[in-house]
Amino acid sequence: MGRFIYGAAADSVDIDDRTLAHLRIVVMNKLRRGEPFMFDTKLGDGIGRRSFWLHPAVPLQFHFSGGRAPRLNRVWLDELMKAASGPNGLTVMPEPPDPTSGGGEES
Repeated sequence: MGRFIYGAAADSVDIDDRTLAHLRIVVMNKLRRGEPFMFDTKLGDGIGRRSFWLHPAVPLQFHFSGGRAPRLNRVWLDELMKAASGPNGLTVMPEPPDPTSGGGEES
């Protein structure tokens, strides 16, 4: 289980490493372009949600608990990127199958 840390360390949420790796790519690309956006996520305990207004001026960290980077699902990245650019902002959605890998989730 990884951790998304935004601004102060108290502003963080636990996210599994695989999902966090995909979010890192989306967030990095949006902020590199100077495009702030909303990121909405469920809290780790399953009760409630947390929304972050992501802006290039605020420091953020992606803390991974595992030592190995997962293979990325291009289809999922595209869907997450479209969501981040949409009116409701980025919300984590279930991982779709990746036709290039013969399945969905991979390590």
